[in-house]
Amino acid sequence: MLIGEYRHTVDDKGRLFVPAKLRDELGEPLVITRGLDQCLFVFPPGEWSSLEAKLRALPLAQSSARAFVRMLLSGASECVPDKQGRILLPQTLREYAGIDREAVLIGVGNRVEIWAAERWTRYVEEASEAYSQIAEQIVDLGI
Repeated sequence: MLIGEYRHTVDDKGRLFVPAKLRDELGEPLVITRGLDQCLFVFPPGEWSSLEAKLRALPLAQSSARAFVRMLLSGASECVPDKQGRILLPQTLREYAGIDREAVLIGVGNRVEIWAAERWTRYVEEASEAYSQIAEQIVDLGI
């Protein structure tokens, strides 16, 4: 399971260090793409394959399904960490997520999310205020 929070700096070439704990769980090649909430999603190969199958099953005639598939797949990029454990974040994805220098990698179970550090800090502050209310709302999900 992918868990934890890690802060690292993006170098001048757009490379980001991925901690060994996350790299071991992610496997290779990992897939990075646009996520939701202006972050990036990083998927292990098996999770990406499962997601691709679900995307192929979406109704082609539904405009929202087409839009979602376009955004997710057009931004997708396979990558393999280099010998120093870094991955290259494509410029278009860095721009989408607002990542300049400081980034936060968070494990969220079946994927890793990469956030611009300031956006992650802001998100945590806002979500922390509603954390108890959210817990009450999802209690019916069996959590």
